[in-house]
Amino acid sequence: MIEIDIPGRGLIRLEHLVTDVNGTIAKDGCLLDEIAQPLMALKDRLTIHLITADTHGRQDSIDAALALNSVRLAAGNQAEQKAAYVRSLGAETVVAMGNGANDALMLKEAAIGIAVMGEEGLAVEALMAADVFSHSAREALALFDFPTRLVATLRR
Repeated sequence: MIEIDIPGRGLIRLEHLVTDVNGTIAKDGCLLDEIAQPLMALKDRLTIHLITADTHGRQDSIDAALALNSVRLAAGNQAEQKAAYVRSLGAETVVAMGNGANDALMLKEAAIGIAVMGEEGLAVEALMAADVFSHSAREALALFDFPTRLVATLRR
């Protein structure tokens, strides 16, 4: 668990990281080289959840590389499926990361939503729904090594 006391928002107890895969921690269906180590370093503090439509059909290799089992989305209404998954975990305990339009509801539902600008771009809907913007997934994950950065960004 990661506890962050944010002035104007209160104490947030994060237990889960829910991250979109393609465009956020993977490019063209391949895990970004710089992501595995920082993502795995969070396993002792957060339960990691990968949520994906498996657009490129390569999710099994990403799961194997990270020793995780991803949540595969059914065709249609993927935005609501992602948001419902966050709610099922207890949205107040979730930090979510994503870059796509279908991530916007998930980012809005989570206690902290992080919009990630990767090489595949960032949908305006995701940016507007997020609490924090990050230039990369690696930078976003680094925020949890230095939670005072989140406090400085999110305090009111």
